[in-house]
Amino acid sequence: MRSQYCGQVTEELIGQEVTICGWVHRRRDHGGVIFLDMRDREGIAQVVFDPDTEESFAAADRVRSEYVLQIKGLVRGRPEGTINENMTTGKIEILGKELVVLNSAETPPFPLDEFVDVGEDTRLKYRFMDLRRPEMLNKLMFRSKVTNYIRNYMDGNGFMDVETPILTRATPEGARDYLVPSRTQPGNFFALPQSPQLFKQLLMVSGVDRYYQIAKCFRDEDLRADRQPEFTQVDVEASYMSEEEIMANMEGMVGSMFKDLLDVDLGEFPKMPYSEAMSKYGSDKPDLRISLEIVDVADLMESIEFKVFAGPAKDPKGRVAALKVDGGAELSRKQIDEYTKFVGIYGAKGLAWIKVNEIEKGVEGLQSPIVKFLGEEVAMQIMDRLGVKNGDIVFFGADKEKVVNEALGALRCKVGEDLNMFTTEWAPLWVVDFPMFEELDDGGLTAIHHPFTAPSCSPAELRDAPEKALSRAYDMVLNGTELGGGSIRIHDGEMQSIVFDILGIDAEEQQEKFGFLLDALKFGCPPHGGLAFGLDRLVMLMTGASSIREVIAFPKTQSATDVLTKAPGEVDKKQLRELSIKLNLPEPQKEESN
Repeated sequence: MRSQYCGQVTEELIGQEVTICGWVHRRRDHGGVIFLDMRDREGIAQVVFDPDTEESFAAADRVRSEYVLQIKGLVRGRPEGTINENMTTGKIEILGKELVVLNSAETPPFPLDEFVDVGEDTRLKYRFMDLRRPEMLNKLMFRSKVTNYIRNYMDGNGFMDVETPILTRATPEGARDYLVPSRTQPGNFFALPQSPQLFKQLLMVSGVDRYYQIAKCFRDEDLRADRQPEFTQVDVEASYMSEEEIMANMEGMVGSMFKDLLDVDLGEFPKMPYSEAMSKYGSDKPDLRISLEIVDVADLMESIEFKVFAGPAKDPKGRVAALKVDGGAELSRKQIDEYTKFVGIYGAKGLAWIKVNEIEKGVEGLQSPIVKFLGEEVAMQIMDRLGVKNGDIVFFGADKEKVVNEALGALRCKVGEDLNMFTTEWAPLWVVDFPMFEELDDGGLTAIHHPFTAPSCSPAELRDAPEKALSRAYDMVLNGTELGGGSIRIHDGEMQSIVFDILGIDAEEQQEKFGFLLDALKFGCPPHGGLAFGLDRLVMLMTGASSIREVIAFPKTQSATDVLTKAPGEVDKKQLRELSIKLNLPEPQKEESN
């Protein structure tokens, strides 16, 4: 039906007849000459109809926005003064000879010919219209380029594309599973996979050696801008490769992809231990575009009488730290109050601060309601440690270590963004040497990554001091976003059983939930490891989108609903009976009468 896409009609085709198909992006009537901007996924072409072609001119006069047309015409150069250098097709126009209306269209629910501020619910309800907008189509086209690049890279490095099951069983991945009832096994449930983790390890036992998959994964968790109930993961696993080799391989893929698709040189990815990331940046995915660092000052606070600082300073699980912001003394009290509310999101009870006006005057040159509680000696020791200068501001966090890390870590990024303190456009790194476990509120331990991650110590050392053990895990981070996480896996049955024991999974539960894995480890499992990238996050960063919903064709809302298809929805009683399911819904709350 067409000879070219609209966006591919360029000056090389001047003098030739072409046939294009697409939507009417914009219609303009200029004194007896009708201009139609025709749009398809490749771009926009300008078509001109004049009264000499009476039938086509009359048809062009009747069409409206978003009509679907087929147009035949002659390509010619645009008149001088009308060339648009910002468009691929900006040097030509098509003199329309024939026009066929393939379909009419109702008035769109929102304009598509220019940027308008449309509510997200409306955009998602009419997603098929939203995706017609060039900026949205371009993101999907770029995503396609990324997945194609990944496949070519992985194929070229000896990795085999293998599909793993969608219907599986629940595993402890750290989030709630989406469950699927079994009709043939009443009372039993499948689970949609949170990741292909166990299957890709079994593929290593099977001799696949190098595996990858662009896989759908599912997690029933609270949503944020970078979370969806279903998401796409680039899953990778390899036998006989060390963590250094796996990281080098994946760094090569991401680095070359940025260079080839964006002409961006990410350079070498530095490695940072987890302990340093948490100490300096309060996060295991630090944004290194911002140079601000968090500094411990607990040792200086232990002896003061101000319990807000002294209490956490003496608490083995507490932390007292400071964040110096260069030039931050210009912040108003209103802005500081807003930052105080911001850190409250992360559990901080307040936000102490000191403005440095004239450091040469000692404490007299410091402006803060807390200086009097610190005393001159301690206050100046803190200023000396932080290397302050006039015009700086210092923020403090004092609480449990987790609260301080999260609050000051988030504040560091927000202040850096608000004050435009970025030192580079892209800042990749690897975070390594993660702890194997973290302590739960009830005193138990849970795996930082997952229970199949190998420790960097012997089985005996792990059993004797699990809280001190480091893992052979590694996370790829870019601009404060975790792109992917991976590790060397446990390939020894004894080590795997020890990890399960530490996590409180007894022998019976081990066999019930992971018997197939433990059996596989008995039959010659090679050492192996891997990594999983969040494809949606990667494309979000590469396109500059604000949310992964912008790079997914049909995403869910933040409440995990699909307003386009109205999912999730009710099912009829017959289906429930077939699945042996009886609903026990909470009673609707009655409104209280006055």
